[in-house]
Amino acid sequence: MFVLHDHRKPAPHFDLRLEEDGVLKSWAVPRGLPTDSRRDRLAVQVGDHDLDHATYTDEHKLIADAGWWELEDRTAKRFVFVLHGREGARRYAMITTDPDTNDRLLHLVKKQP
Repeated sequence: MFVLHDHRKPAPHFDLRLEEDGVLKSWAVPRGLPTDSRRDRLAVQVGDHDLDHATYTDEHKLIADAGWWELEDRTAKRFVFVLHGREGARRYAMITTDPDTNDRLLHLVKKQP
């Protein structure tokens, strides 16, 4: 599964969560998922969350999208995946820019499913 949480506090941002190895791997994406392949978005890896967090909402956190995801390719520097959400499927790449930080680039791949 995957879930995209829309957070309103402490500052507006999104959290992308991908289920893997029994947990939700999570990235804070301040400006949301990219909508244009020419404009990558910062994604900062944060701590893993329990699977029950996928359905969690409160007055400051809403579910913006949810569905399932599939891994297409993984190397040490990036992984390519498809999110199958409410509005259809979109292919992204998560790119490691500096292995010493948790910062990544989230890229909308030109070739879509």
